[in-house]
Amino acid sequence: MEDKNKMMIRHKLTSLPFRKIAPNIVTMLALCAGVTSIRYSIQEDWVKAVLCVFIAAFFDGLDGRVARMLKGSTKFGAELDSLSDFVSFGVAPAILLYQWALFDLPKFGWFFCLLMSIGMAMRLARFNTMLEEEPQPEYWSHFFVGVPAPAAAALVMMPVMISFEMPELTFVRSHAFCATVLCVVAFLMVSRIPTFSTKKLKVPTYMFMPMMLFVALFASFIITQPWLTLGTLTVIYALSIPVGVVVFLKEKHKFEAENK
Repeated sequence: MEDKNKMMIRHKLTSLPFRKIAPNIVTMLALCAGVTSIRYSIQEDWVKAVLCVFIAAFFDGLDGRVARMLKGSTKFGAELDSLSDFVSFGVAPAILLYQWALFDLPKFGWFFCLLMSIGMAMRLARFNTMLEEEPQPEYWSHFFVGVPAPAAAALVMMPVMISFEMPELTFVRSHAFCATVLCVVAFLMVSRIPTFSTKKLKVPTYMFMPMMLFVALFASFIITQPWLTLGTLTVIYALSIPVGVVVFLKEKHKFEAENK
């Protein structure tokens, strides 16, 4: 019996089921996309640099769902995901904006990029520690604390995407505008401002067909007008932040009133 137990322990140490490896593979694809974005930023290939960050965001949204679907969540995977997020959404967009607009701002251009990366690191560290804290009230289930990493990266890249569609708006490449965007996004990441989360969003049955129509339209627009579509979605997300605060306060007051 003892020999059998030793063999089982040895087997667990020398092999892993694929369901635990698959989510990490997806995370590594996200990390590769983020690092590749840095390469294209250095080469001043702005379109590919932005595209790689969005590819990283796609894989980042996919790895957690794969882990839950296969029941393959691991502590190693969670740590790898945070490191991937830091590179893909904290470092890559900062270098992109530095190479695109701030490289010739004496002394201060790099400071604003560091601010973005530091804000991302602090946000991810806080997110990891919050997982070990006591469960939040029910009204928190539809909100993030601060702006999540992929959304922050999209907000930072918004000036670049605007320039793709409207090159005549030269102010979006100015030092003042890009530095302001980096400062605001860094603040939103480390703040405790509630922002909308779709992780636990449930779609009513009667909305299934309209949603499928919306997905088809989105796919059509993303193919024909990719930067206009992504830029518009980023602007809509930015406008949703104050709306999310109002909705959160209403749900919080309702919860407190019901539990007095």
